[in-house]
Amino acid sequence: MPLRPGRCYRYFSGPPYTRIEYIHGAPYVQIPKFDMGATSAAARARFDTVVKLVAEEIGQIRMNALEAARQMAFKYLNKVLGQENFYLRINVYPFHVLRENKMLAMAGADRLQEGMRLAFGTPVGRAVRVERPGTIIMFVEVEEKNVEHAKEALRRAKSKLSIPCRIVVEKKNMNNK
Repeated sequence: MPLRPGRCYRYFSGPPYTRIEYIHGAPYVQIPKFDMGATSAAARARFDTVVKLVAEEIGQIRMNALEAARQMAFKYLNKVLGQENFYLRINVYPFHVLRENKMLAMAGADRLQEGMRLAFGTPVGRAVRVERPGTIIMFVEVEEKNVEHAKEALRRAKSKLSIPCRIVVEKKNMNNK
């Protein structure tokens, strides 16, 4: 079956479904990296500005949407600034396992499925649960001269996410070294 649209999973109700030790067939997290760019502490010390992608509403972000946003931001920053001139981090993790009661929709399908009997569903993906507005989804640390490029990268990443977000620019606290 093809992937259902993101709007089917955007809103949530009930507790998260996260206990992987009890879920057989739960999909793996398909995000290869959560830290990108200049990841060493010495390289990050010269970055003085943090540009954050902040969620404005509660909701769910599927794992494949988060990976698409990561790829968009990383490719833009890597092309424009270079690998050692930024630090990009995804700040959330897809713990919640999405379930779907797959239904057949073709001729003769009424003899092959059970409808709502035992409709718990099988695992089909994972999602990040944003449970309060103001959650930082991802951030970029750069020098002040490269803030516009970081904002553009997060703007591109924002277009891949299913919940509304805003971009916040802050000075990094250099006193806590």
